[in-house]
Amino acid sequence: MSDLIKIKIVIADRVYPLSIVPEQEEVIRDSAKKIDKMIKQLEQSYAVRDKQDVLAMCALQYAAQAENTLSKNNKDISSKEYEKVLELIDIIDVHLKTY
Repeated sequence: MSDLIKIKIVIADRVYPLSIVPEQEEVIRDSAKKIDKMIKQLEQSYAVRDKQDVLAMCALQYAAQAENTLSKNNKDISSKEYEKVLELIDIIDVHLKTY
């Protein structure tokens, strides 16, 4: 447990404190930036009032992309990468439930 670091990421104008292993930091920060970028694109494209709706649409798009990648490149993606995608989806799910 002592090898965990604490970081704060911002998604949809909310700060989320996380405890992660140092090797995940870059992936988590990059993912948060991509999520925020997609949220802004979705807000510009659709008349959405509730952030939860935008987050759900964002999660759906990333999950669909992950599924598509898995089906097309099943041999190219490692189980470790797949686990990272599932972990990010879990983080989004947890925060959607508390939003």
